[in-house]
Amino acid sequence: MSMQNKTTYNPWFRLYSLLLLLGCTLGMSAQESLDTMAFERDHHYGIGYNFVVKGDSLRLTSQQPEEFLADLATDSFSVAGQTRLVVADVRMMPGDPIDSVWLKIGTEDLRFGWTRESALLSETVPDDPISQCIAFFSDVHVMAACILLFASAVALLVYYLLKRKAYIVHFNDIHSFYPTLLCIVVSVGASLYASIQLFAVDQWQHFYFHPTLNPLAVQPLLALFLVNFWAIILIALATIDDVLHQLDFGDAVLYLLGLMAVCGVDYIVFSLSTLYYVGYLLLVFYICFALWVYFRKGRATCLCGNCGAKMAGKGRCPRCGTVNE
Repeated sequence: MSMQNKTTYNPWFRLYSLLLLLGCTLGMSAQESLDTMAFERDHHYGIGYNFVVKGDSLRLTSQQPEEFLADLATDSFSVAGQTRLVVADVRMMPGDPIDSVWLKIGTEDLRFGWTRESALLSETVPDDPISQCIAFFSDVHVMAACILLFASAVALLVYYLLKRKAYIVHFNDIHSFYPTLLCIVVSVGASLYASIQLFAVDQWQHFYFHPTLNPLAVQPLLALFLVNFWAIILIALATIDDVLHQLDFGDAVLYLLGLMAVCGVDYIVFSLSTLYYVGYLLLVFYICFALWVYFRKGRATCLCGNCGAKMAGKGRCPRCGTVNE
């Protein structure tokens, strides 16, 4: 049984993958071409698709799947983590009780081996940074650790801010609608993400294997999610700019940290609760609550005559102390 060390990245690997795909396509019969198209439609990837080993290694069998399933003597080799792979062939093995789909995989140093589809997908991720981010944050263990650590950090931060009577969104907010809008948009995005998991699983799987940030290139529900993603970025930039103009740098940093904590809680609560459908009702309640708090306490109706700071009404300016009547 031979072992393979980790290979260095070959800059021509994508060209190699495209040539492999072209060669396989030209060599296919009409029926084989139809079968390949059906496989790509159902599995969202096919011959020529690139993966990256995410674990320590991936085991590939050098012989054909029939030999492996017949318990004949076979050889195998190990592909190291972070090695790029390409799907070279697909074979259906109905007699395999574990997985009927076997894939022929090519490595960066042009070695070939076979493995089950389930083994490949569990040990690799698509060779795309967006897909890799999706895989990382979809991991159950990562999610559990993030929730635990984030909940502890949020509790300590909110306690500190409230004790200091510092500015914090929804509780002691500044005179700006951007922070409230950011919280609402993040909550809507979390519900959209969970809704895709519930009602458009096939679309999400296709997006995972063929990610894009262009809302015009995907189905309506995914397009709405991507529009929400871009809205979060734009509103976040506007929020940072407005906060830095209204608060001193130290207070602005504390406020933005508190805002991040609230947005994080919103994301966790609505992405999980929507999976059980109760999130939709909570979302409506939260939006109404956020808007009510802003229009009741956070909306600025006056400007300080001395420094121009926003004020909820007449009285002493919170920035310069001037009494406005």
